[in-house]
Amino acid sequence: MDTTQNLETEYNDKKCWGIVASIDVYHCDPHLISDKEEIRKFVIALVDHIKMVRYGEPMIERFAEGALEGCSALQFIETSSVTMHFDEGENRAFVDIFSCKYFDYKEAENFCREYLKGNESKSVYILRH
Repeated sequence: MDTTQNLETEYNDKKCWGIVASIDVYHCDPHLISDKEEIRKFVIALVDHIKMVRYGEPMIERFAEGALEGCSALQFIETSSVTMHFDEGENRAFVDIFSCKYFDYKEAENFCREYLKGNESKSVYILRH
């Protein structure tokens, strides 16, 4: 049994209420993390990939100033939400997924890295119970 299967078993055995994954992707394609339409496509593709159901349209805004200026996105899903923040200065993406329905956080990390054309990523998770 691999680690993600062990995690899913633990999730079910503990009757967890949800799982949170925080995913960092480095050296992303600058266009994919700065263009609102590309971000919208990414949000939709990620939610589909982790087999969740979107609730409404993604909210995507560009705000802040100086080195902190960039896009952020929020997508409600039927089981909670996905939030994203993009650092254009360092070409980084920060994705947080919270769901009451189990998902494979490592698979989500791999998808984010590949979609955003990053060359490095890391992730952590928390089981909520």
